Amino acid sequence: MSASSKLPPFDPADPLGIDDLLDAEDLAVRDTVRNWAADRVLPYVADWYEKGELPGIRELARELGAIGALGMSLEGYGCAGASAVQYGLACLELEAADSGIRSLVSVQGSLAMYAVHRFGSEEQKLAWLPGMAAGETIGCFGLTEPDHGSDPGAMRTHAKRDGTDWVLNGRKMWITNGSVAGVAVVWAQTDDGIRGFVVPTDVPGFSAPEIKHKWSLRASVTSELVLDDVRLPEDAVLPGVVGLKGPLGCLSHARYGIVWGAMGAARSSFESAVAYAKTREQFGRPIGGFQLTQAKLADMAVELHKGILLAHHLGRRMDAGRLRPEQVSFGKLNNVREAIEICRTSRTILGANGISLEYPVMRHATNLESVLTYEGTVEMHQLVLGKALTGLDAFR
Repeated sequence: MSASSKLPPFDPADPLGIDDLLDAEDLAVRDTVRNWAADRVLPYVADWYEKGELPGIRELARELGAIGALGMSLEGYGCAGASAVQYGLACLELEAADSGIRSLVSVQGSLAMYAVHRFGSEEQKLAWLPGMAAGETIGCFGLTEPDHGSDPGAMRTHAKRDGTDWVLNGRKMWITNGSVAGVAVVWAQTDDGIRGFVVPTDVPGFSAPEIKHKWSLRASVTSELVLDDVRLPEDAVLPGVVGLKGPLGCLSHARYGIVWGAMGAARSSFESAVAYAKTREQFGRPIGGFQLTQAKLADMAVELHKGILLAHHLGRRMDAGRLRPEQVSFGKLNNVREAIEICRTSRTILGANGISLEYPVMRHATNLESVLTYEGTVEMHQLVLGKALTGLDAFR
């Protein structure tokens, strides 16, 4: 018997055989999230996107909590304690449905919950994490400001002591989940440096007007946070960190999910292009039979599965406690940039149909324009890698 006869068949959906790297539990997590998204998001998301709304977000959050998708890589307090790879697979499947749904989960678990879990007191963890893991309480993360996005160290939001209390004033911008959140993790300047605060959203002086007229992440709740003399008790501060390393550590954890998630949007667009190319006929035969179309599909497949393999590698490093922030920047820079290019190329294969919401391609492409910018722009990640490669700091 020849060696080639023992080879498994070529799988167009998994051309590199990456699934061989996953165990039964990994596959079960992926299938659970994929099935949930197919049932609860895909039939409706085009309408949500067109209307610029995410109806039933609290119900969706509870359902995501029920399948263990909220704070899923955290241990204890009702969290699933899943591996980093399993969390990444969940992000991929969620973003294959829509970037807005993955953003809901990322902000809840990798930013708000992670901040409390990593830097909070035991009392704060017990008070907030179980409800957030169950989706009963939605969280948001207040770092970016109207005039300070890529330079969080220049934030103007400040917290002053007044007796044993803290009084917060400031504004935060582009905050996912803000208008529906029950708790906000807000970062502010203090006399001791930047500190994080756990802010119940029903306290006087806190408001979260929703941001409208956006052409990306339309099936997502995006808000401004307004803090006008918000008075908090002394134990509202996160005791475990002082300085930018707190919020930047949270961002690195969330960026890791984006490395996977962007490949979900790319996969959805690529699969649409393949299906369309096999059925759309021009000049008497399917366009998938033309050399130029096949070249586009081949190039997209190479970048898509290279990106998934990169995400998997970073996930294994995270599970081993060896993932550096520079490596996360490497993954976000590559995967989001390549995902956008895959969406754009898929649009060319679909022709005029590529701009229709009957297909997911343009929706993914516009969503990825936000993903490209948030949690570190292309330029910021280039400079992070540039500094790591040369030892020279271009930020100064």
